[in-house]
Amino acid sequence: MFTSGLKRSVVGITGIISRRGLASEAATEVPKLKTFKIYRWNPDHPAEKPKLQEYQVDLNKCGPMVLDALLKIKNEQDATLTFRRSCREGICGSCAMNIGGRNTLACLCRIDTDESKQTKIYPLPHMYIVKDLVPDLTHFYQQYKSIQPYLQRSKVPEDGKENLQSIEDREKLNGLYECILCACCSTACPSYWWNQEEYLGPAVLMQAYRWLIDSRDEASAARKQMLQNSMSLYRCHTIMNCTRTCPKGLNPGYAIAEIKKALIPA
Repeated sequence: MFTSGLKRSVVGITGIISRRGLASEAATEVPKLKTFKIYRWNPDHPAEKPKLQEYQVDLNKCGPMVLDALLKIKNEQDATLTFRRSCREGICGSCAMNIGGRNTLACLCRIDTDESKQTKIYPLPHMYIVKDLVPDLTHFYQQYKSIQPYLQRSKVPEDGKENLQSIEDREKLNGLYECILCACCSTACPSYWWNQEEYLGPAVLMQAYRWLIDSRDEASAARKQMLQNSMSLYRCHTIMNCTRTCPKGLNPGYAIAEIKKALIPA
């Protein structure tokens, strides 16, 4: 009994010493400060011009992604900083912004650990801004709605169950259905910057192609007719910014090229 009690005492003392050692190391750890310059604009003060505001974050006490840094800044330094975020898994597309000159998702973008380099963060380019890093995507979603992104059929299966599809036809949708509508590709496209009132842009056109080639859909003729004009589709000049910037690794440029081929008269 005495021996076991002694062992517990030794283990307890060892644990205390270990924790004190870790605390001492943490206290002496040199801060690894990274500077972030973040776009700020408040609609409540319209007379004030947009600006870049500097914040410093200790990378030793921050997660590896840019979204981690933004959350740390908002929680600990400036609660007025405004941005969208939700899933933190690259699924919802909410945290799309321009980081270091490239449109991407903050939750998937790793922080450049080089302390000598500043990281500049802007909202998605060439969009109306709601506040700080939040763009107004109303028009973008209206364009998505305009392509009728849902299955259209004149009749349902006789057994009342799902519309069946072959494995081969299902595989044609790979690289299309994964789009999360983050708008990174469309807002990186110069043609969309110039013509976004009428040009649908890479993200919406890729979804149009997704429904155009779905073997279960019966509205192909109507879908083609909607795109058969000089602006909705043909403002694409294959600059390919869309494919280079897509945070999901998709290829909107290829989808647009395939739509153009599908619209060639037989």
